[in-house]
Amino acid sequence: MRTTLVLMLSILGAAVMAQQHDPRQQSEAAITIYAPEQHDLYDGHFVISGNRIHMLGGLNDSPGWDHMDNSGTTAKAVSGTVELDVDEIQNTGRFEARLGIPEGDFVLAIDRFHEFSPCQDGGIVAYLHEHGTDAGCGDSNWPKTFVFVAGWGYGHATLNGQPLYEDYEVHFMVTQGIRDRETLRVKHPMANRTSAAGAVNPATQQIDFYIRSPKADSRNHPTREVFTHFFGLEVTWK
Repeated sequence: MRTTLVLMLSILGAAVMAQQHDPRQQSEAAITIYAPEQHDLYDGHFVISGNRIHMLGGLNDSPGWDHMDNSGTTAKAVSGTVELDVDEIQNTGRFEARLGIPEGDFVLAIDRFHEFSPCQDGGIVAYLHEHGTDAGCGDSNWPKTFVFVAGWGYGHATLNGQPLYEDYEVHFMVTQGIRDRETLRVKHPMANRTSAAGAVNPATQQIDFYIRSPKADSRNHPTREVFTHFFGLEVTWK
């Protein structure tokens, strides 16, 4: 009986472990991949450009705006590119967007990387799940998605060469396709979802980035006084 009990407890323990998940290990996943640090040749160096940039809303919208805009109704194409050259292991590097937006020449950069929550692993992280309701990392404003690389920190923005935002929170993430490639809509929350996978299209990739104020404003979505948000539909790895 003792042997039988030990065997049953081992099986039960294995079943419980199989159901647990975190930002890297997801339950009910059909496949798994090795974490970056399991690769002998992983150098942590990501060099990526983003193009076909869109801006959500504008700089001077009246309070009550929605700069997540999962419907895509306020999305407008802008000129310019976003460039990142970061070391995920050392949490160092460069992130900069140089864009032509309706209000003028806009430059956004991260000045220092910073971890706001443990899953951000020092400020830059690679190969994990984020967002949705069960990824274990990020908020539920977006659907759960696989993140190839993401960074968080403090940065600044200028408009026509003049200071616009200083020491604001900045975030970027390169993910599976969250927005529909034609309509720009985000299907989140998605009715009648058939699996634990997020409502994203893994046949596409995108880059999202924003700068937001520390000061809150509950009238807005997200609830910040400033949330200047962009996404790019072309991602080039270098």
